[in-house]
Amino acid sequence: MQNKQIITAALMAIGLSAALSVATAEDKKPETEKCAGIVKAGMNDCGANGHACAGKAAKDSDPGEWITLPKGTCEKIAGGTVVKG
Repeated sequence: MQNKQIITAALMAIGLSAALSVATAEDKKPETEKCAGIVKAGMNDCGANGHACAGKAAKDSDPGEWITLPKGTCEKIAGGTVVKG
């Protein structure tokens, strides 16, 4: 009987640990930044250059078009410029 209690307690501990891991991962949202000048035509994330929709970039590498990237990534890409604000 004692083995059943030990096994049950161990399984409960594993379940609680897994639940806490999932809850912690969901609470942490990665920081992002807008990165301009690296977007392919039609692949922008939001409005700029006189249009108000994602996917409307007219040409590759337009310095006025941007995409959202994980913070710190843009400055590592040749031609990428972090958009403030």
